[in-house]
Amino acid sequence: MPKDAYFCGINLLAMALSKNKIKYIRSLKDKKHRIANGVFVAEGAKLVSDLLLSCRCQFVAALPEIAGALPLNRAVETITASEDELKMASFLKTPSQVIGVFYQPENELFQSDVPQNLHLALDGVQDPGNMGTIVRLADWFGIEHLFCSFDTADIYNPKTVQATMGAIARVKIHYTDIENLLRNNPELPVYGAFLNGANIYCEALSDNGFIVMGSEGRGISAAVEKLVTRRLFIPNYPVGRETSESLNVAAATAIVCSEFRRKTFR
Repeated sequence: MPKDAYFCGINLLAMALSKNKIKYIRSLKDKKHRIANGVFVAEGAKLVSDLLLSCRCQFVAALPEIAGALPLNRAVETITASEDELKMASFLKTPSQVIGVFYQPENELFQSDVPQNLHLALDGVQDPGNMGTIVRLADWFGIEHLFCSFDTADIYNPKTVQATMGAIARVKIHYTDIENLLRNNPELPVYGAFLNGANIYCEALSDNGFIVMGSEGRGISAAVEKLVTRRLFIPNYPVGRETSESLNVAAATAIVCSEFRRKTFR
């Protein structure tokens, strides 16, 4: 299927999800195949609909009763599929009624945008579910750019895509060297969450800069930690009570982002 067919408004209709198409979709579970084809898979009417409005779509396969509710004029190819065909292609335990294959977007970042906004930077977050949830949180709290170290979970992993709940259509994801990113923007504050940081509820927080969140196992790496200018801590309650060792990185991100935005509203 030629990529430029999308721009010509061509929408080809197929009446079945072929074995080759199913094999192709299943192959996209592996990162190497996603990279080779420059695509990713999304499942579910809401997620696919959101992505159809923002991403180039290679094809959509859907049950006949679902197809009419989707903006399929945005897809190059539409396939009317059966439940059994979708079940064979799906990555979900409970197969969806629609599957879409989308081209990976080229998320452009203008350097002039960086100083004006608040950004999230993920330093080695490994779990696809956490990654997807953090993208969803960024969307909720109006954070448009999410910077990820190269060892952070792949945003186009099917589990990650599903966990974003459509936020992947609005948040721009950039894989980059986090150290260089922070060094190249020395005028911006760099916030990081640490057990020996200052109580986040007592700190003055800016409406621009970087919030760095570390990996589930080791936290923020030593190299990136050296570039953190504001160390924050989320205290447990009541202070001194024996409690869990730490928070899940997605839960911690939610609390930190909420506190930044709460103080912005003041």
